[in-house]
Amino acid sequence: MDKTEDQTILKVEDIGKSFGGLLAVDKVSFHVQKGELLGVIGPNGSGKTTLVNLVTGFVRPDSGRVIFQGLDITGKMPYRIAELGMARTFQMVKPFYHLPAFKNIIIPLYSPRVKKLRGGKYGERDAVAIDLLEEVGFERDSFVPYKVASSLPHGYLKRLELARCLALRSDLLILDELFSGMSMSEVASTLPIIERLNGEGLSIIMVEHRLKELFRVASRVIALNFGRKIAEGSPHEVMESEAVKAAYLGSEAEG
Repeated sequence: MDKTEDQTILKVEDIGKSFGGLLAVDKVSFHVQKGELLGVIGPNGSGKTTLVNLVTGFVRPDSGRVIFQGLDITGKMPYRIAELGMARTFQMVKPFYHLPAFKNIIIPLYSPRVKKLRGGKYGERDAVAIDLLEEVGFERDSFVPYKVASSLPHGYLKRLELARCLALRSDLLILDELFSGMSMSEVASTLPIIERLNGEGLSIIMVEHRLKELFRVASRVIALNFGRKIAEGSPHEVMESEAVKAAYLGSEAEG
């Protein structure tokens, strides 16, 4: 095994999925290196979220393979994949709405993965949950961490999703349009968090429409259109691609 292979945390090989007569993802291949932040872009309906669902086990592929940390995880259940060290956020937030924000974080702290990584010693889970919420921008000394999730503004719910993933202490984090619905100030305060996590060695895939913000943190980008990968490279190289320009029809990036 060569050095490059050693550093590959995720490899997706010719993954494909159809829904009825619609080809949603068409033999897409890509890889993620350890410690890399990979961006995934494309117009609405290009297959980005379906690709994430295939990688994370929420949708079973018709063809292709997903290799994570050297293991073939194709078709495994999402909770199995999460236990192996891959976590994802959802484009549509899915908290436990009836629970306080910090209680949403305590739930993943009971996972077998966290128990194993902590050697069976959790410490004070309430304190750990509050620490994680503070890490993603919740005000520790306010009442916000103790509010039920249903009462939180959308920007806080997005950051709550991020904190739940961090609670699992994953090796690969997949963010499905984390910035969607956030205000400019919320995005501006969240970007440094993403940069810090990546700088600490966490591998990250960001599916994002807000290209200006994504390109600040992504070292490499793949672009999809009609389920196919149409470009791959640095942010500049991808946006200079004629196929990408055609896909976006010359429209300005959101945000």
